[in-house]
Amino acid sequence: MAQLDLAAPMNAPAQSAAKAKGAWGPLLLLALTITNAAAMRGVFSPIQELAERELHFSDFQISLIQGVAASIPIAVLSIPVGRMTDRGNRARLLFGLSLLWTIGTFWTVFAPDFWQMFFARMFAGAGAMCSLTVAISMVADFSTPDNRGRSMLLLSLGTMVGAAAAFALGGMLLGYFAQPGAPQLMGGLTPWRSVHLLFGVASAVLTSMLLLLREPARTEISDGAHASLRDALREIWDRRALLGPLFLGQVTVVMADAAAGIWAAPVLTRSYHQTPDQFAGWMGLVILGSGVVGAVVGGVAADLGHKSKLTNGILIGAVAAAVLSLPGAFFPLLPTIPAFAWTLALLLTCGAITGLITATAIAVLVPNEIRGVCLGAFIVIGAVIGFGVAPTMVTWISDALGGDSAIRYGLAATGALTSVLAAIGFIGAMRAKTA
Repeated sequence: MAQLDLAAPMNAPAQSAAKAKGAWGPLLLLALTITNAAAMRGVFSPIQELAERELHFSDFQISLIQGVAASIPIAVLSIPVGRMTDRGNRARLLFGLSLLWTIGTFWTVFAPDFWQMFFARMFAGAGAMCSLTVAISMVADFSTPDNRGRSMLLLSLGTMVGAAAAFALGGMLLGYFAQPGAPQLMGGLTPWRSVHLLFGVASAVLTSMLLLLREPARTEISDGAHASLRDALREIWDRRALLGPLFLGQVTVVMADAAAGIWAAPVLTRSYHQTPDQFAGWMGLVILGSGVVGAVVGGVAADLGHKSKLTNGILIGAVAAAVLSLPGAFFPLLPTIPAFAWTLALLLTCGAITGLITATAIAVLVPNEIRGVCLGAFIVIGAVIGFGVAPTMVTWISDALGGDSAIRYGLAATGALTSVLAAIGFIGAMRAKTA
């Protein structure tokens, strides 16, 4: 088993780790980092109703804070981050991104108005989302093609564990700080701000652990390893028959998951009369359980599909998951909380499966020297459309159907449409010819 070398400089190549089938020390640290990123990005969701009331925000403003605030910097930074991922020291880059989302979390604690909250969540979202490009690239070099799906599983688990912790711990801490006689941090922070303060401290501690991470040696590099950005984009364009529909499939999955992650808690509050401390525990279990099941199924399906005789067989599991996600999209309309929970779990499980398979497909089907740019391009489109459009689309539909009380209908309609488009995209990607 490979170990973290505490004495090695961050840019020292880890030759043995790149060749080994189980560089579990670095892989686990990367998974923990993605867990941290997902938690800092998601902790605002379960308690956004309290922030909305305290700061007198509208649903539309919340959709901008939760969606557009993250999508703008990701759209600007993802391609440069992808390029730095392909050519620079990824360990240092990941450390810098972790600092960025930690700063955003602390800024959230003290944001007094819409614009400061907007920029605080912008920092948190940009750092967290861009870090996935770097982590996927490093995981690809810490593993071999035959077990890459299972290695990517760790990142998928990290994402879901972080999102689950945001809901479960965030909600429980909120309930604790809201009790009479509970301590007031820093002389009087409101409960939701106190929750963010504790999450920020935890993020700072986890960020410091990245100083132990070594840069892995790059593998599977072709003659174009030092191609210009223009050449890299041309190579991506040459693979448009595969990447175009794959973009459509994964971006629409991101839309469904982003909308559900942002608006599930308000639906529970408004339509099911639940408070954050009441739904925090079971929502955390739903997110974690769907992440575990989705990651395991996605990793195994990716490896089995890759070994099959089907054209682009690595994507067969993504097609099946996209089709199965359609009934899950109607979770906000179900009459009971258990039915809500089970169908939401189905939607999130399918999203975890497709996300892992898509990342694995890129790691397997796209050459190393353009992998980071390709992942960056995916994140740009996913951010602009998935996070920038989907949350606001929900509010547009709900406004047309009756306002804040109709948010559940806007959420269901968005999820159903994106599930259909995802299935079409993955089927198209499977049928594409690859170079």
